[in-house]
Amino acid sequence: MSALTTTPPDFAGDALVLNVNDTEGVRYMISRMLDRGGLRVEEAGTVAEAMEKVRQLKPKLVVLDIKLPDGNGLDLCRSLKHSPQTQTVKVLHVSATFVAPEAKVQSLNSGADGYLAYPFEQEELVATARSLLRLYEAEQKLRDTADELQNANQRTHEFLAMLAHELRNPLSAITTCLPVLEREAPRDDLESSAWRVLRRQTVHLRRLVDDLLDTARVTQGKIVPKWETVDLVALLSRVAESARRSLTDGRRQQLQFRFSRPRVPVRGDSLRLEQVFSNLLDNASKYSAEGGRIDVDLKLASDASNRVHVLVRDTGVGIPPQALGTIFNLFSQADVPLARSRGGLGIGLTLVRTLVELHGGAVSARSEGLGKGCEMQVDLPVLVDSTLDAPESSLRDEGPAREQVAKRRILIVEDNPDAQTMLKMLLEMWGHEVTVASDGRAGIEAIESQHPDIALVDIGLPLADGYELARTVRKKNGDRRNWLLVALTGYGAPEQRARALEAGFDVHLVKPVEPAQLASLISRGTPIPAGEH
Repeated sequence: MSALTTTPPDFAGDALVLNVNDTEGVRYMISRMLDRGGLRVEEAGTVAEAMEKVRQLKPKLVVLDIKLPDGNGLDLCRSLKHSPQTQTVKVLHVSATFVAPEAKVQSLNSGADGYLAYPFEQEELVATARSLLRLYEAEQKLRDTADELQNANQRTHEFLAMLAHELRNPLSAITTCLPVLEREAPRDDLESSAWRVLRRQTVHLRRLVDDLLDTARVTQGKIVPKWETVDLVALLSRVAESARRSLTDGRRQQLQFRFSRPRVPVRGDSLRLEQVFSNLLDNASKYSAEGGRIDVDLKLASDASNRVHVLVRDTGVGIPPQALGTIFNLFSQADVPLARSRGGLGIGLTLVRTLVELHGGAVSARSEGLGKGCEMQVDLPVLVDSTLDAPESSLRDEGPAREQVAKRRILIVEDNPDAQTMLKMLLEMWGHEVTVASDGRAGIEAIESQHPDIALVDIGLPLADGYELARTVRKKNGDRRNWLLVALTGYGAPEQRARALEAGFDVHLVKPVEPAQLASLISRGTPIPAGEH
C-alpha cells in the first residue's frame, strides 16, 4: 500500500475518527491508515464501547465494522442516526464478510454515509474519510447558519414586541389627553383642524404600534383566529366608512366602495379581516395626493373557484416594477420619491399577506409604474350555501351614552408619570374620586386601605409587578367581588392576557385604551362575565 504523508489543510489533524472493529489486527491496520492520512483516531472493539466513546469523545466520523461480537454495525448505525445527540456523526461501514451488493444497500438504508468492502487501499479509505468529514463540516456550517438566523429572527421579534410595548405608555398618555382638551368646542376652524389632525395621527400611530406587535406574533404563529362566518360586504362597508372618517375626508380624497352581491359569506376572523382591509385603505390614502381617488371593488371570481376578489385601487404614487416582488417582505419600502415623507415601517403589507394566507387566501399588487397608482387584490374563499350568522357588531366601541354615571372610587397604579397624570385628570373630569400609586407595593397597600370600586393597574410595575399585585390582593380579598380589578397594560399577547386573568384580574385592557371603552367599563362597575374581556 502506498503511504500518504501530507496532512490536508482542511483538517490539520483535528478531525477525530472513531475506528470500531472487534478484530485487533484489522483495527490496527485501519487506524494506521487513517493516522498516516493525518487524522486523529480513537478505537473501540464492541458496540457498548463504541456508544460510550461516541458520547464522551464526540467524533465526527465513525469507521464501523458491520460484524461485532455484541451486536452489528447496522443496528449501531441506526441508533447513532436516530439519536438527536449523535445523528450528525458520519458513519462509514467497512466489512470483509458482507461484500455482496445487497449488503451495501442494507448499510446505506441503515443510515450509513459510506460503505467500503475489504480489501481496500489506504488512499481509498483516507479519501473516503476526508470526503465524509468535509460533508460533516459543510452540514455543520449550515446548522450554525440556521441557528444564527433563527436567533436573529427571535431577537427581531422580541425587539418588535418590546418596542410596541414601550411605545404604548406615551401613546396612552396622548390618547387620554384628547378628551381632556376637547371639553369645549373649538374656537375657530384652525383649532378644529388641529384637533382633527391630532386625533387622526394618534389613530395612525396606534395602528403602527399594533402592527409592530401583531407582526411579531403572526410571523411566529402565535395568533389563533377566532373563526366565524363573516359577511364580507358588511365588513368592507364598516372599514370604508371608518376610513372616510379618519383618513380620506381629511385629505379630501374620494373613496368609492362597489360590490356585485348584497352579501358574501366567508370563513374568517372579523377582527383580522378588518385589520387587513384597514391597512390596505390606510396605504392607499397615505400614498395618494390630496384630492385623489380610492376605489374598493368586491366581485366573485368568474370561474368555478368559489373565491371572491377584493380590489383596492388608488391614484397615488405607484410602485416601480422592481419593487413589486418585495413590497410584502418585512421592513420593505418601495423606492418612491415620497416614501419616507409618507411614514410607515414597512410592516403593514407583511401583516396583510400573513393574515390573508391564514384565511386561505392570497394577496397581490399591480402597478404600471411611478405616478400611475396601485392596485392591491385580495382573494378569499367563499362559503358556499352558508347561512350568515347574526349581524356582527361593530368592532369599535362607541362607548355609553353621555348620561350621568355613578361616581366611583378609582385607584390608578401606574409608574409612568404622564400616563398616570393624564388618566387621573380624565377620570376626575368625569366626576370620579381618584387616587394613585406608582409601584406595585404601594398599589397593594392602597387597595388594602382604600377599598376602591375599581383599580386600574399596569403590569410592568417596580417593586411588585401587576401579576403579583393581583395575586396578593385576591388572596386577601377573594370574597370581596363587588369591585373591579383591571389590567391596563402594554402587554397584549394572548398568553399575557391569559396570565393576567389567571393572576386575578377581572379585565385585561391593552394601552392605549379608547376613552369611550374605559367609560363603558367604569359605568358597569362590576366584573365582566367570562368571555367579554
